[in-house]
Amino acid sequence: MAADAARGPRSAHRRRAAGGGGGGGGAARVRPRAWCCSFAGAPDSPDLRPQLPASAAAAAAAASPPAAGRKLPPKSPSAASFHGSPTSSRLAGLGGLIDPRRILSPGRVSPIDPDGAVPPPLPLPTPPPPLPALASPAEDAAVAVVAVPAERPAASAVVAAREEEAAGGAALDLRLLLRGRDGRCVQMELDSRVLCGCSAFFAAMAPTEDAVAGGGAGSGGKRIEVDGVDNLDAFRAVVELMYEPDPMRWLAAAGVSRAIDVLEVCSSIMFNRGIKSCLTYIEAVPWSENEEEKLKSLFARFTFDEAISQDILARLRPHSWKSSDDLTVQLIQSVTSSTNSGARKDMQSLVNGLLSKSSVYQKDSSGLSKESLYQVCYSCLDSLVDLFEEATESKDHTSQTLVVRGSKPLIERVSSQAENLNWLLDILVNNDMAEEFVELWAKQDRLIRMHEQASPMIRYELSRISACVFIALGRGKVQCRGEVRSLLFHGWFSTMLLDFGWLQRCSKGLDIRSLEDNLGRGLLTLPLRQQQSLFEEWFQFYATKGAECPNLIRSFQVWWRRSFIRSSVEDRS
Repeated sequence: MAADAARGPRSAHRRRAAGGGGGGGGAARVRPRAWCCSFAGAPDSPDLRPQLPASAAAAAAAASPPAAGRKLPPKSPSAASFHGSPTSSRLAGLGGLIDPRRILSPGRVSPIDPDGAVPPPLPLPTPPPPLPALASPAEDAAVAVVAVPAERPAASAVVAAREEEAAGGAALDLRLLLRGRDGRCVQMELDSRVLCGCSAFFAAMAPTEDAVAGGGAGSGGKRIEVDGVDNLDAFRAVVELMYEPDPMRWLAAAGVSRAIDVLEVCSSIMFNRGIKSCLTYIEAVPWSENEEEKLKSLFARFTFDEAISQDILARLRPHSWKSSDDLTVQLIQSVTSSTNSGARKDMQSLVNGLLSKSSVYQKDSSGLSKESLYQVCYSCLDSLVDLFEEATESKDHTSQTLVVRGSKPLIERVSSQAENLNWLLDILVNNDMAEEFVELWAKQDRLIRMHEQASPMIRYELSRISACVFIALGRGKVQCRGEVRSLLFHGWFSTMLLDFGWLQRCSKGLDIRSLEDNLGRGLLTLPLRQQQSLFEEWFQFYATKGAECPNLIRSFQVWWRRSFIRSSVEDRS
């Protein structure tokens, strides 16, 4: 009993139900009512008790037989049912406003409507209002459009447009039918006086009054059909433009590409006012490259009055043609004379894109003027010589970094000229004109002498130019005579050994590994006797400087095999 008391009243209730209440053991066992979502009567709930008026409860008790099961309370017609299934005792006061089956249904079962009524179907959409009558008055040049899908029969694949009567009472006495090559059609009811007065093409096609009278009077007596229209939308837009009081505003809303199509149709039907309006609008607005190509194609097929088209022709075909090569040389000269380092780099990239063989701007196969390019090279070299003379005349090298009145520091000016010469060398190499530059650089005796007297922080800019020449020579992009190569290495190889450490520390985009490889390759193109003297000089310098000297070990090994091993084998044979 103590254990039963500990289990609580529910276990005692189940035991009494199973044992018949301690009385007659033979009595029928009463099974507890199960909790389910049955559609039968709902069990009592402490949270929801039906609250009915006394009169309604007495009437319900009198109407139902005693043995009948308990029925649900009637649903109040004036209160909307809840969508959830609350079971809290706070809703007990709602009484008959909530269906008990909604409250006692499990959460995963949808609420049940006790009436079982099917919700009424959604109302069908109302049909669109009928189109206005064709004879209804409207503003001037108003257009009513009805589009018919193309899936219908060919006879009904028509777009009907109607220029409605103005307030003044202008008659719509002509029907225009346009048939496109794609099978579409446009039918328009128009005022024949406006249409024929604007276009000589339609004036010649319009039937005369006598022909209309002979065929029978009526508002639809006059009829014009145009077959085989290429651009049906543009043709219709031209007809609308005839009735437009402000054509410039209409064209501005349409855009340049549409205006070019309209101009083409206006030219074909001799609509002079439309031609003038289109040309005036097109000339006043900017064009894209595709629109410019369309205009060039249009002006190649049609001839317009020069008085109204000369402004557009001036934008399409300038009167004074200037060679693009001469203009490019002027741009290069402007870049080399620039004093703004950031702007100079941007302009160099721009000119490189214009001169690139894969550039979209390269329209002709003619090359640059070699003489003009070398004139720019001579100018840069003269400026570089003047700067080094200024550097060698000053014994106090620290004062060279100071800004002279109206100019930049000497180091920055020397670096700018060195960058200009390297950039010019790249242009010459890409256009197969660099042989003369190699010879020109090899003969710079004044710069070679001043290199020994200048400060290392300035003179290494000369070795930067020599490095670019050696790389082009080692890659085989420049084919020079043997005496030119010998003169180049005789003058600038020693300076390269001296400045190699500075080039490593201040590379400024120079590929040091490429410099070492191509310097050795270029050296191997010299006669063996000169190779031996240069490799001996390098060997002594490398033994003392180490990493401050270019690594030419592989080239040295190649020279050694060619000079001694192979020669000894040939002597034995």
